[in-house]
Amino acid sequence: MNNSLIQKYNIPGPRYTSYPTVPFWDDTTFSKQKWIESFKKSFKESNEKEGISLYIHLPFCESLCTFCACHKHITKRHEIEEDYIKSVLKEWQLYVDLLDEQPIIKELHLGGGTPTFFSKENLRILISGLLKNAQKHLEAEFSFEGHPNNTTKEQLQTLFDCGFRRVSFGVQDYNLKVQEAIHRIQPFEAVEKVTKWSREIGYTSVSHDLIFGLPHQTKENVIYTINKTKELQPDRISFYSYAHVPWIKGVGQRGFNEKDLPKDEEKRELYEIGKQLFAELGYEEIGMDHFALQSDTLYKATIDKTLHRNFMGYTSNKTQLMIGLGMSAISDSWYGFAQNVKTVKEYQSIVNSGEIPVFRGHILTNEDQIIRTHILNMMCNFSTSWKENDLKIENLDFHLNQLKELEKDGLVIIKKNGIKIPNSSRPFVRNICMAFDKKLHQKKIEKQLFSMTI
Repeated sequence: MNNSLIQKYNIPGPRYTSYPTVPFWDDTTFSKQKWIESFKKSFKESNEKEGISLYIHLPFCESLCTFCACHKHITKRHEIEEDYIKSVLKEWQLYVDLLDEQPIIKELHLGGGTPTFFSKENLRILISGLLKNAQKHLEAEFSFEGHPNNTTKEQLQTLFDCGFRRVSFGVQDYNLKVQEAIHRIQPFEAVEKVTKWSREIGYTSVSHDLIFGLPHQTKENVIYTINKTKELQPDRISFYSYAHVPWIKGVGQRGFNEKDLPKDEEKRELYEIGKQLFAELGYEEIGMDHFALQSDTLYKATIDKTLHRNFMGYTSNKTQLMIGLGMSAISDSWYGFAQNVKTVKEYQSIVNSGEIPVFRGHILTNEDQIIRTHILNMMCNFSTSWKENDLKIENLDFHLNQLKELEKDGLVIIKKNGIKIPNSSRPFVRNICMAFDKKLHQKKIEKQLFSMTI
């Protein structure tokens, strides 16, 4: 890749798991009642047609990993599990009570934090409680994130018995110096063990999460990590760019010197090396930062043009409505976004008082929905079209003008009624999406809000 283009376009920018992005939500026009109305409208339109998605945020971790930008609660007190699960189930019941019919769950994902912080008994109580007043979609996909160091075979079996068929293990990097810097000591043997257990039990999709751009990470580290990954051949691989955002996450990401981080073209070389090795191993590139074997549903969704992206990342199961349960979880009705309060104590207090624990959000305008559709198309399919009247963009010339420099550099193809992003330009997809981000252009940004784009 042209290093001058990396230097030119490696600027702060959103990852576009939503539009508008969270920093540009309009809280002045948002209310909890408006969110509930958008939730009910979306449910009525989509439940029978495609079902809904549930994201459950399980925030507890026994120790702090310094690369992590998630909302988490560090503790070794496992007695807090039971009360937290009771609160999540109470929150779910608050939503169910608003409905005239049983929800049909098409996608269920346990994220964190560390979902495998919870005992197998409490995980079973959580899932059975969620399904008590709901139906499972015929094509339901249940998945969870597991920490290789503390995921037990009993937990894997319990979740499998509850309907889970996909698991993602956080690997990051196998080099000890890198692991020490990010406070995540995790030997290959631990990953090997849980991966083999998963396959023995019957999980049909095992994913490994790797990260490039970590402190002290070199191309030799990346090659070594991918060669070790080759031995286990996961069905999916997420190869994320490390998002260094200490101004958002505070002291957690200050556990090393910034001079230890690979920068610009050095960092991008790590991704290009990984991408080449994945291709040699038979993995297909999916969207941004994802790779999958051709047997995996994520690849099939790419071929069928049904790939979807939301706050959980890329998914092969598109639903219009996604409900986020738990501390800091974000919900999406397509017509609006809503985020729960960010501390366990406040979350439990509000839920136990009988209120949905939303504290901020955004109700999308018609223009928001149009721009969101185009950004979603580009993030998933690397092209979009405004040929149809319902996708016409106001002030289109302004946005196309933002693309002129990218077009001049050969990174985007502008057509009469749409654009196409060449395969070689995929690393710049966030920059291209930014040209359509009206909120980003309207706001005067006085401090850095986002991680670097490349």
